[in-house]
Amino acid sequence: MRTTVIAFALALAVFMTTAAAAGQGATGPAQIPISGQQTSYTRVDVGRKHTSPGDMEIVRYRLYNRRVTTKALGSAELVCTFTTATSRVCRGTYNLPRGKIVVGGSIQYRQLYELAVLGGTGLYDNARGTMTSTRINRVPRREFFLFRLVG
Repeated sequence: MRTTVIAFALALAVFMTTAAAAGQGATGPAQIPISGQQTSYTRVDVGRKHTSPGDMEIVRYRLYNRRVTTKALGSAELVCTFTTATSRVCRGTYNLPRGKIVVGGSIQYRQLYELAVLGGTGLYDNARGTMTSTRINRVPRREFFLFRLVG
């Protein structure tokens, strides 16, 4: 009887530890609306003059949620490599107060695009879903980002 109680207690302890660890990294369904103001744009022309495969765009943003505060809440970097004259493959990191969200995919027009959420750190560990970007102002360039996280 005593052996059974000890075995049960040990099994329960292992289960509770595993469940707690899994719960800490899980990102539940959520929508995160933020805006970004472009702070720098660098274009690297590696081939023929003008846009050609291999050229790169490096874009940095300051991120805001004006409903919460007027101060910047984070930053973002997006690095894109052109595969044709108009299409590019991009990877980006959005640095937020409670973690980072990593996105990636193809973009044809920077005015409106959608990228996959590939994962993250901190609160966004194991995040999956999509991020949609819509340009809301041309000068200074501002964009609205909507993260739709499913897990």
